[in-house]
Amino acid sequence: MPIAIDFEYHKPKDLAEAAALLARYQGGAQLLAGGTDLIVWLKEGMKKPEALIDVKGIPELWHLDVKDDALSIGARVTFTELIESALVKNEFPVLWEAARTVASCGVRNRATLAGNLCSAVPSLDGAPALLVYDACVHTRGTVEEREIPVSEWFTGPKRTALLPDELVTAVELPLPKKATAGCYVKLGRYQGEDLAQAGLAVLAEAGNVWKLAFCAVGPVAKRAGKIEALLRGKKLSDALIAKAKTLVAQEISPITDVRASKEYRLHMCQVMLERGLKVAQARLLGKGPAYGESVL
Repeated sequence: MPIAIDFEYHKPKDLAEAAALLARYQGGAQLLAGGTDLIVWLKEGMKKPEALIDVKGIPELWHLDVKDDALSIGARVTFTELIESALVKNEFPVLWEAARTVASCGVRNRATLAGNLCSAVPSLDGAPALLVYDACVHTRGTVEEREIPVSEWFTGPKRTALLPDELVTAVELPLPKKATAGCYVKLGRYQGEDLAQAGLAVLAEAGNVWKLAFCAVGPVAKRAGKIEALLRGKKLSDALIAKAKTLVAQEISPITDVRASKEYRLHMCQVMLERGLKVAQARLLGKGPAYGESVL
């Protein structure tokens, strides 16, 4: 299907020029990095921008390195580059594991983590891992730069805290100060390229501290605070897991759609929670399946 709308095309050389262009169009422009969502939206008429601002030529947006005890992931970094990074795999294995589940190899070669966040669809695979790692999003506008916690980033389905004149410059994850392990559990209809029917990131920290975040089972991806509070400081047991499973219905609000019923999603999120907790605990102890192996 061809793109049947007219728009102006710009390719800024730096962040200042990009922000100025965004300010000029006052919400009427769309940014192009990987374009894996945007091009589909343009073809289907879901987006009809006045202008397209191509940021692939801005050098400041490509970096993947540690700065001030945090991993900084530039807005042009693709999911394939995350997967190929030994730093990501060693320090943030839940993000590495989640990146491997995103769409297909061809899509991962172009799709960016920042773009995934900006799409803000409820089923985005990148969000749960970023939530449990307490990541923040760095933005640049015409007036100021901001750091927005991922927990405050999503304001609704396909809506974010990004202002009309801002673009994402990087996603930052603080380096863990304690031993950690975890997993990303993704429920799909089949193996291969598929959107999540439900997703769950689990992160275990030394000292029985647990962080959990769901996606695809509510308007936005979010942390499971009630379950985290129940588990905090307690040794994991079958009885504790059973109690945690009863709280899942209070943490998520699944819907019925063409991919799954709300009842199936709720049941499977309970199953995913149990398996995710047990796998995270085993990995923290140096046991369990290797990262990248499905636990469903």
